[in-house]
Amino acid sequence: MEQTCDLPNANRTADKGAFPDPLRDLEATDGVHSAVFAAGCFWCVEAVFKQLDGVLAVTSGYTGGTAQTADYETVCTGRTDHAEVIKIDYDPKRISFGRLLKIFFSVAHDPTQLNRQGNDRGRQYRSAIFYGSESQHEIARAYIQQLTEAGVFKQPIVTELAPLGAFYKAENYHQNYAELNPNQPYIAAVSTPKVEKLKQKYGEYLRK
Repeated sequence: MEQTCDLPNANRTADKGAFPDPLRDLEATDGVHSAVFAAGCFWCVEAVFKQLDGVLAVTSGYTGGTAQTADYETVCTGRTDHAEVIKIDYDPKRISFGRLLKIFFSVAHDPTQLNRQGNDRGRQYRSAIFYGSESQHEIARAYIQQLTEAGVFKQPIVTELAPLGAFYKAENYHQNYAELNPNQPYIAAVSTPKVEKLKQKYGEYLRK
């Protein structure tokens, strides 16, 4: 069972432009843990989290709808209630759930945009954390409250917190898409700047 803990040495405010660390996190335990995030187009979100030390695998997929409609063409209609998501498998002794949340909120997307990210519009592009345990739910909820109280964003955070149901792996051509298609215009315009932001702000978090 996952256990939560307070982090007394965490940055409590966004002083001098620093994005705050979570005040609470999951305790580091043995084994592989998973987190499932929705933050717009999964190509771009996958590209960010694949850079992090302690992240073992990132899989693009869908959740929030049924198996019968969990395909890209149908999900893109916005009528299935799926979200485009990434499933992150990680080593909690090398990177914590809280640190993944920090990257999710500070680099991967804009959590104040409702049912969209930039020009990508629709429920399938919503901001959401699909928690796999009540402990993940508690940590995510506490961090959203922390960011809100610190005034990190000018607009309210609209990230949904929902229990994780079935995860449906996306089609093979969506996996590792940004790395395999670096010159694709969308990747160059949206994904690459996110990765560069990650490298600039959190170089110490990256794979060696």
